[in-house]
Amino acid sequence: MAGRRQEVTSAQSSEPGARDRRRTPVALRLATLIPALFVAVLFVWPIVALVRRAGEVGGGSGVGDRLADVDGWHLLGVTLLQAAASSALSLLVAAPIVWLLATVRLRGAAVLRVIVTVPFVLPTVVVGVAFRALLTGPLDFLGVDGGWVAILMAHVFLNVAVVVRVVTAAWLQVDPRTVEAARSLGATPLRAFWDVVVPRIAPAIAAAAALILLFCSTSFGVIVILGNGTARTLETEIYQQAIAEFRIPEAVALSMLQIAVVAGALVVARLVGSRGTVSGVSAAGREGRRPVRGWLWAPVAATLAWLGLWLLLPVASLAVRSVRPDGREWTLAGYRALADTTYGDSALGALRYSVTSALAAMVLAVVIGFLVAVSVTRGGGWAAQVTALLAVLPLGVSAVTLGFGYLLVVSTLPPELSQSPLVIPSVQALLAVPVVAGIMIPALAQVPRGLRDAARVLGARPLWVLISVDVRLTVRSLCAAAGFAFVMAIGEFGATTFLARPDTTTLPVMIGSLMAKPGLDNLATAMAASVVLVTVSAAVIAAIEILGVGGTDSTRSASSTKETV
Repeated sequence: MAGRRQEVTSAQSSEPGARDRRRTPVALRLATLIPALFVAVLFVWPIVALVRRAGEVGGGSGVGDRLADVDGWHLLGVTLLQAAASSALSLLVAAPIVWLLATVRLRGAAVLRVIVTVPFVLPTVVVGVAFRALLTGPLDFLGVDGGWVAILMAHVFLNVAVVVRVVTAAWLQVDPRTVEAARSLGATPLRAFWDVVVPRIAPAIAAAAALILLFCSTSFGVIVILGNGTARTLETEIYQQAIAEFRIPEAVALSMLQIAVVAGALVVARLVGSRGTVSGVSAAGREGRRPVRGWLWAPVAATLAWLGLWLLLPVASLAVRSVRPDGREWTLAGYRALADTTYGDSALGALRYSVTSALAAMVLAVVIGFLVAVSVTRGGGWAAQVTALLAVLPLGVSAVTLGFGYLLVVSTLPPELSQSPLVIPSVQALLAVPVVAGIMIPALAQVPRGLRDAARVLGARPLWVLISVDVRLTVRSLCAAAGFAFVMAIGEFGATTFLARPDTTTLPVMIGSLMAKPGLDNLATAMAASVVLVTVSAAVIAAIEILGVGGTDSTRSASSTKETV
C-alpha cells in the first residue's frame, strides 16, 4: 500500500504544471488576480449598470413592452438571419482558399496568409467604406450601393480569415496516408475526401461557423456605413435609441436582449469550438501538400483569382477611390484634407490620438493577457479558470452594448475620472486581452518546466525566473500578441463611439462621422483616412506573418481566441 501511495503521489506531481503550481510564489498568485480585477471594473461594472437600469425602466411598462415599442423581436429575427447568412456565405467563399493552403505547396504562402488575415483585423467602419467604394466603382453595374447584399458581402470579407485559419489547421492534422489508403481500396478522390477528410474537419467547420455567427450578430460599423439608413439590427438600434433619440429605457431593453443573444451564441461557439480546436499542424499534413505541377495550375490560378476578387478588390477600390472620389478626376484633395482643422481637430490629429491610445491599450492588454496566461499555465486550479473565463467574456459581448454601459457608468463618476485619458485605452485593452491570452497560453505551455527548476536551483528569484525563462522563450509570441492588440485597439469603433469627445476622437470614429455627412469632400477625406488605417493594419500583420514573429500558430490563435482560452 505504501508503494502504491508513493506511485500515485509521484504520478500526481508529474502532471503538467503540478510542480509549477506547487512552487508558484504567493506574490505571483496574487498578481494573477489583477486580470480579474481589471475585467470586473471595465466589464462587469457596466453590464451590472445596464441590468440595474433595466430594472428601473418602470413607467408602467416592462422590458417586453419596451421591446414591442421599438420592434425588438423583429430586429432579433433580422439580426440572427443576417448572421446565419453571413456565416454560410463565408464558409462557401473560404472553401477554395482552405483547399489551396491545406493541400498545395505554394511559394508565397506567407503573403497569402497576410492577405487573408488583414481583413479580419481591419476596423469595421473601414470595411464599410471600402465596400462603398467597390459598389459605387468597379461593381457599379450591379446597381447595389448598400443594403443587405452589400452588408453580407462585407461580412464575408471580414470573416473569411476565421474559416481559413481554423479549418486549414484542422485539415493539416489529417494524415495524407489515410487518404491514400482509401484510394488504394478503390475509393475515388471525391469519395476518399468525403469519407476521410470531411469527418475530421467537420468540427472545425462548425466551430468557424459558430464564431462567425457570433461576430456578425454584433456587427455595427459595417451596417452603419452600408445600411443606407434602412438596415437595422439590435446593435444599430441600441445606438439609435441611446444616442440619436435618447430613449434610454428602450435602449436598455434592447441591450438586455442583445446580451441574451450573444450569451447564447457564445455558449454555442464554446461547445462547438471545443470539438473543433486543434493542437497544431502535423508534420505529415505539411509534407502531404503537393507542389504546383501540370494540371494543378488551373485550380490554383482559379483560387488565386477568387481570393483576389473577394479580398483584394475591395481594398484596391478603396485606394483608387481615395484619389478619384468622383469617379472621373484624379486628385489628392482627400489626403490634403487629412490635415484640415477648419471644423475642429484634423484627421491627422485623430490618427495621432488613435496611435497614442492604441499603444497605451497595447501595453495594458499585453500585461493583463500575459498574467492571464501565467495564471492558466502556472497557477492552475479553479481561480485560474475563472480568470481565463472572465478575460474572454468581453469579446463575446456587443461592443455597442458595452459602450452603452460605459455611458451609464461614466455619467455617475466625478469629472476627473470620467475625463481621464486612460478611459478609452482601457476599454480598447479590455477587448484585446482575449487575443493576447489566446496567443500566450499555448506559448507558455510549451516552456520546459526543467528550465524554471534549473533557474531556481541557481538562485534566481521568482520574478527573474519569469523574465529570464518564460518571457525570453516566448518573446516572439509576445511580440505577435502586442501587434494584434495594437491593431485591434486602433480599429475599435463600437464602444469608443459612446466615449469619444472632441479631444479624444479616434480615426475610426471620425471616419464614421465623415461618412454620415453629405458632400464629396467628406467622402474623399473618409476614404483617404481609411487607406491610412488599412496601411497601418497591413504593415503590422505583415511584420507578424512574414518576419515570423510568433509564427502561424499565433495568428491562428488570434482568430480562434474563444476556443484557445
